Amino acid sequence: MQNETCIWICQGVYDARMRDLVLFYAALADANRLRLLKLMQDGEICVCHLQGALQTNQPKISRHLAYLRKTGLVTARRDGKWTHYRLKKLDSNKQKILSVTLARLAGEPQIKQDLTRVKQILCCPTRYGFSAPDCAQSVKSPKKI
Repeated sequence: MQNETCIWICQGVYDARMRDLVLFYAALADANRLRLLKLMQDGEICVCHLQGALQTNQPKISRHLAYLRKTGLVTARRDGKWTHYRLKKLDSNKQKILSVTLARLAGEPQIKQDLTRVKQILCCPTRYGFSAPDCAQSVKSPKKI
């Protein structure tokens, strides 16, 4: 009986690790999620910038970001009505895979367009009733943390 319990527990640990790896690779297997990860590579970035760079609707961006959070690849921070996302610290093996993957994307035409587009987006809180003295300033790059 004790051996059967040990086998069941070991199988459960194995299944959990496999599920974790499957989710990790599935997150990297989607073009939109790769684009989002690449945009977060240089630091924290607001959802409005992600939406503008990918030129898609907010629900689609939110679904992808929720998936990335579920897999532990990104973390979020709320600031009023805005949510800012950044890459999460990963274990060394996953970090190496993610780094190599994101480095490989640098030359892709779609990624170059996204990175150009994100620099042109001005997220202006005053449109929503928040005071922001830097709202009129030129477009800023994503904030590094």
